[in-house]
Amino acid sequence: MAAIEVGVGGGSTLSEIYQNSKKLLLRTRDGLERLERLESSSSSAVDSPELSFSIKRDISQIQSLCLDMDRLWRSVASKPQRDLWKRKVEQVTEEVESLKESLDRCLLRIQKRTQEAKERAELLERRSGDSAHILQIFDDENRAMQSAKNSSRMLEDAYNTGVAILSKYSEQREHLKRAQRKALDVLNTVGLSNSVLRLIERRLRVDQWIKYAGMIFTIIIVYAFWRWTR
Repeated sequence: MAAIEVGVGGGSTLSEIYQNSKKLLLRTRDGLERLERLESSSSSAVDSPELSFSIKRDISQIQSLCLDMDRLWRSVASKPQRDLWKRKVEQVTEEVESLKESLDRCLLRIQKRTQEAKERAELLERRSGDSAHILQIFDDENRAMQSAKNSSRMLEDAYNTGVAILSKYSEQREHLKRAQRKALDVLNTVGLSNSVLRLIERRLRVDQWIKYAGMIFTIIIVYAFWRWTR
C-alpha cells in the first residue's frame, strides 16, 4: 500500500488526488446534466454562462489532476498496484474527455439554436418592414385613384357648365332672330330707310361674332382645365 502514498509537490497522495478527481467528475456530470435540462426546457436555448464556466473549470482541473496521477502511478513500486492505478487513471482520463465532448456538443447546439432564433427574429423584422412598405404602396395607389376621381368629377362639372353656356347662347340667338324678324316687320311697316336696316343687320352680325367668340373661349377654357387636371 506504500505506492498509494506517493505524493506530488503539494503533499497530496495518489489516492487523495484520485478521490478529488472522482468528486470533480460527479460534480461535472451533474452540472452537465443541469445544462442539458436547461437547453431542452428553453425554447430559445439560452445558455447559462456561470454554469458553463463552472463545468469548463472542473474539466480543466480534472485534466490537471490526471497529469499528476499519470506521473505518480509510474512511481509505484509494486507492479500489480502500478497496473491497477494505470487503469484507474486511464478511466478518469476517458471519463473527463467524454464529459468535455458532451459539453462541447451541448454548447454547439445552444449556439446553433441561438443563431437560428436570431435569424428568425431578423426575418420577422424584414417581413414586418416589407409589409409596411406594401401598405404604403396601397395607400399611395388609393390616394392616386381618389385624385383621379376628383379630377374626373371636376372635368365633368366644367363640361356641363360649358354645355349650359352654349345652350344659353343658342337660346339668345333664337331670341335675336325673332327680334330681328319683328324689327324688320316693324321697319317695313313704318317705312324706314335701307340704311337703318343695314345698321341693324351689322349689329346682329357683330352680336353673332361675339357669340361665336364666347363659344370658342369657353371651349378653350374647358380644354385648358382638362389638360391641367391630367
